[in-house]
Amino acid sequence: MINSLLCNLLLIYMVVLFGRAILSWFPIEPGSIWASIGNVLIQLTEPLLAPLRRVIPAMGMFDVSFLVLFLGIQIIRSVLC
Repeated sequence: MINSLLCNLLLIYMVVLFGRAILSWFPIEPGSIWASIGNVLIQLTEPLLAPLRRVIPAMGMFDVSFLVLFLGIQIIRSVLC
């Protein structure tokens, strides 16, 4: 039961990360509904991404910390689920 709940929460967090990545590709008008959604996604993902960014340097314009976090969650899911 707890294992299933944790697996589902990790999957939801991966979807949130993916949503943040997709929204970062498009120009978003301040004050729009997309800006509000983007702010929520940033608030949900930044607590885990910020420490990784301090350790992992960016490679040009690419934020490698996102990829490391996404793959790390996928590895955890593959072990637990």
